[in-house]
Amino acid sequence: MKKITLTIIVILSVSICVVAQTAAYKVYIVRFASTAHPFAIADWADKGPTTDSVRINFMVWLIKGSNGKNILVDAGFINDTPDAADFNVVNYIRPDSALLKLGIKPGDISDIILSHPHWDHIDGIGLFPNAHIWIQKEDYGYFVGGAWQKDGQNGGFNKRDVRKLLDLNLAGKVTLVDGDNKEIMPGIKVFTGSRHTYNSQYVLVETGTNKIVLASDNIWIYYSLQHMVPASDGGTLDPAGYVKAMQRMKTMVSDVKFIIPGHDAQVFSIFPKVADGVVEIK
Repeated sequence: MKKITLTIIVILSVSICVVAQTAAYKVYIVRFASTAHPFAIADWADKGPTTDSVRINFMVWLIKGSNGKNILVDAGFINDTPDAADFNVVNYIRPDSALLKLGIKPGDISDIILSHPHWDHIDGIGLFPNAHIWIQKEDYGYFVGGAWQKDGQNGGFNKRDVRKLLDLNLAGKVTLVDGDNKEIMPGIKVFTGSRHTYNSQYVLVETGTNKIVLASDNIWIYYSLQHMVPASDGGTLDPAGYVKAMQRMKTMVSDVKFIIPGHDAQVFSIFPKVADGVVEIK
């Protein structure tokens, strides 16, 4: 009898530990800027219509954990970057200020998962002093190295962001994720394959009630997801891989609405509003 009781206690203890280590997450989309005018869908999706338009937003995604973690997917940009002028950015709020709408202060951000190192997704990493950075190893290597060689491709990259990321790595605040289908935190995995940059990644979050894919620029706009077409020219180094990645994302979720593209303003009409420019994915 004592042995049975001891066994039950051990089983219960292990179960309690497992539950304690499993975080429940809430996921929010936070807009911090938009473009002054709509774009033609063809500008963002291969063979998309030139007569239909899409409104473009700049966003970050907050994963708020019951374990005290406040995780950002991407960090946005600071508006003094010259790249922003090319998009005629309006209604800009610095990303750290936009997060205050959710009661999140800059120092509260524990981690930043970088989907890729384009200026509009990485430039804000210095705004969050306590954040640990997660980026694909191959993407990091190309961003700080090969992209700047004679035959490198550095469109969308900013030299000041290279320096920021190098400094954070020297400070021990960067983890290089090596490859596809990696659980980097309990309930949070990253996947590769669409090659928006050298080896961009997207994020799967298990909230406890749903699975959510934060695609970032691995899907620019809903049109690509709805019609299974890659991004327009310059949106991927591997158009076939881009489509395969979207097909794979569809197998990960119970409802396609839980696949979130990187720049389509339509997300703010799909999910419940929490504050101006903030919705919760549920």
